[in-house]
Amino acid sequence: MSFASRITRLPIPADPNRGQAALDQTGLTDPVIADLIRGAAGCSPYLAGLIEREGEWLAAQAARADLPDDDLVARVTKGFDELSADALSGALRQAKRRVALWTALADLGGVWRLEQVTGALTDLADRATDLALRVHVAQEAARGKLPATESDAGGITAIAMGKMGAGELNYSSDIDLIVFYDDSAYARDDQHEARAALIRATRKAAATISDNTDQGYVFRTDLRLRPDAAVTPVCISVSAALGYYEAEGRTWERSAYIKARSCAGNLAVGERFLREMRPFVWRRHLDFATVQDTDDMRRRIRDHKGLHGRIDVPGHNMKLGRGGIREIEFFTQTRQLIAGGRDADLRVRGTVEGLARLAEKGWIPLEVASELTDHYREHREIEHRIQMVNDAQTHLVPNSPEGIHTIACMMGVPETQAWSDRLAVRLDRVETLTSDFFTPSDGGARPDLSPESEAMVERWRSYPALRSARARQVFARIEPELLTRLVGTSHAKEALARFDAFLAGLPSGVQLFSLFEANPQLIELIADICGTAPGLAAYLARHPEVFDAVLGGSFFADWPGTAGLRRELDDLLRQTLAAPDGGYEQALDAARRWAHEWQFRTGVHHLRALIGGEEAGAQYADIADAAVAALFPVVVQEFSRRHGTPPGRGAVVMGMGSLGARQLNAASDLDLIVIYDAAGQETSEGAKPLAPRAYYSRLTQAMITALSAPMSAGRLFEVDMRLRPSGRQGPVATSVQSFRHYQMEEAWTWEHLALTRARVIGTCGTEGAALGAEVEALRLEVLTTRGSDPRVMPDLAEMRARIFAAKAPDGAWEAKIGRGRLQDIELLAQSFALRSGASARAAAAQLRAGPRGGLIGRDEAESLSSARRFLWNLQCAGRLLTERPLDMENIGEGGQEFLLRETGSRSLDELAERLAETIEMAGRIIDAALAHRDRAPA
Repeated sequence: MSFASRITRLPIPADPNRGQAALDQTGLTDPVIADLIRGAAGCSPYLAGLIEREGEWLAAQAARADLPDDDLVARVTKGFDELSADALSGALRQAKRRVALWTALADLGGVWRLEQVTGALTDLADRATDLALRVHVAQEAARGKLPATESDAGGITAIAMGKMGAGELNYSSDIDLIVFYDDSAYARDDQHEARAALIRATRKAAATISDNTDQGYVFRTDLRLRPDAAVTPVCISVSAALGYYEAEGRTWERSAYIKARSCAGNLAVGERFLREMRPFVWRRHLDFATVQDTDDMRRRIRDHKGLHGRIDVPGHNMKLGRGGIREIEFFTQTRQLIAGGRDADLRVRGTVEGLARLAEKGWIPLEVASELTDHYREHREIEHRIQMVNDAQTHLVPNSPEGIHTIACMMGVPETQAWSDRLAVRLDRVETLTSDFFTPSDGGARPDLSPESEAMVERWRSYPALRSARARQVFARIEPELLTRLVGTSHAKEALARFDAFLAGLPSGVQLFSLFEANPQLIELIADICGTAPGLAAYLARHPEVFDAVLGGSFFADWPGTAGLRRELDDLLRQTLAAPDGGYEQALDAARRWAHEWQFRTGVHHLRALIGGEEAGAQYADIADAAVAALFPVVVQEFSRRHGTPPGRGAVVMGMGSLGARQLNAASDLDLIVIYDAAGQETSEGAKPLAPRAYYSRLTQAMITALSAPMSAGRLFEVDMRLRPSGRQGPVATSVQSFRHYQMEEAWTWEHLALTRARVIGTCGTEGAALGAEVEALRLEVLTTRGSDPRVMPDLAEMRARIFAAKAPDGAWEAKIGRGRLQDIELLAQSFALRSGASARAAAAQLRAGPRGGLIGRDEAESLSSARRFLWNLQCAGRLLTERPLDMENIGEGGQEFLLRETGSRSLDELAERLAETIEMAGRIIDAALAHRDRAPA
């Protein structure tokens, strides 16, 4: 399609005579193009001048229908790479005239959408910067002033910032650049000389682009966004820049780097630098503290520019004024900074794309994103027209009626007042949509508190979390709402006391308080937790960053299962290991944060009755499964760097006990064993080879450390290896051959019982999966072979007696240890699986194996299943409330209500009575089963 056929709108010439004079310079006769040129030149003296100088070129371009839109810059700068520095200066200015003219006509005529207009201007800026840097670096090298290097363009790179970085340059924009050089490209003795030469090249390149000669200028160039611009040269080394940002980088610099892009010179150096910058820009946690920093920046800009007061269209600043372009950009970028560390999909440069991604991810309503996008596009179009009039870098709507009339005419609107009224409405609407996000609430009135509570609240000011002035400032705004929520719970005194304990345990508070301020629903959640679950409140004090998960968009989504969790953690570990600041320890910390967030999710869902105890137990096990399975290959990879890949077929990690049965609670540790097959290989093949037994023993120790070592993000799991062959006396890893021999010839009955719940959850090595299948087949072989041993039930009775003698129940509310309680029921269930050779691991399924094998009556088995469910609900709920033995006084009324709900009881007396009846009933059935221990499987 021709240019003329795509024109959808026309400007109205404010000065028809000037418009006609400009048209006459071109000789164009197409009536639609003629109207476009008359309107453009009739409104803009600058465009009229461009048409006068480039009329012949314009006529040739307009006459061709085969010219693509996206190679305008390439066409007008063809051959520029061969020009000298002097020749390049004039050539670039001619290219700027042509690109500016064609872009303006495509914009005014509606031929190009906003992104094409800003994209063409940005393409020219990229090309001009690259050409200028290269020609002057080459000049320095030709003069013998730049030491030799194999790095492209002498290792110099330009980072486009702001609108240039985002591909959003406005019509008369200056360009913001930061110029670095790769100091690693030069020998130590050459550093000083290289630095001096590249600084000279940068200065000359900036002059080539920005000097206003008799042919005009290309782009006004600003190099002041570099680190510590007042004292640093215009080109600094990459290592110096990274050191600055790591030590002194500020929020506004983080925000600026959202749009940063390697645009000229050695692009690989620039891209590598930006990869190194990711941890600085994109924080792992949800960074709501940036809201205050950004609001402070907005206020400083307004104060400096005098942009307060009501919105008036005449003289309004379309960029920095109320309801202007910067409001929308800050609104978008701040949300990207908040969540982009956790969600890489939000790390986009463009404002329109950023709004779309934020809506897609649920951070802003779709209708808000759509409305702000429309306002942003029209704001930018007005900005362009203001600048087109005289090629002035201004964002001010004209003050005079004549000036406003010109802008309205450029937009094809003859009624100036109607245009002004519509703009005022839109500016006010943008202010409304964005201001609530930035303007902190005053917090409202504090509720009345008892003298005791007031003393407690006063004590908060001495806690580490409120140590800084910034923390106290943010907390002061949320304190009224927080106190209102806490005293509004049904157990206000307990809620306040637990929040006090929570606050006392926080090492710092700015981030968390900012999170609460921006998301009031979290205040309700913390009040709920403090009023109900002291154990979960204590967990939060240790890991306050888990609150981020509530806002991540999937907190209340369907449970992803082990496979989904494994995929997510695999991706996270892969990204962490590949990150410039990543590594093995960072991956272990990332796994801890990941697990803590998912465990918190399960705890909250359980607390709020979204899931019950059985489902919570399975979810905790899914998290552990995924963590072990995903970390094992990472540990192996790290271990292999020194000692070589796993010898033989590889190894498997088996989950035992409650993990194997997929029934964990909030405080469970992990019972694990490791089985390997060296397949005759005598040593590993690495820098420090090891014999298989030593290799797998040390690998297992590394795995235990990876799971249980305290790190900056805390612990992942406590690990218990005592269920391995020979217990504490045996090696921590066992060969499959030794495992077979031990289980068939030496193992005690309790070890066969433990095997009934064993489950492969992780593998490594060339045949790890096949080894896992072999170990599972061996497990079933052991059960079918050894289960018929007549010693099983006598040994079980003896074991039961030893357990009772070794540890009494922890108080009246004990659900796990003791006659007729969970452990007692589960041991009997394991004996059913062993004696009948059943593959089932879960206690409920093992109990069902009893009647099928003729080992117990169906009614008794069902009674035990009912007892186990009741006791598990009590145990699982109790471990969420507290890590200590269950004490009704300590957990308070909120915790008591949670226990009653979970056990289906109406009062504590009823719960106590039911608990006593349940354990007595289960104890009698187990006693009877052991008394008839000579009963053989049917």
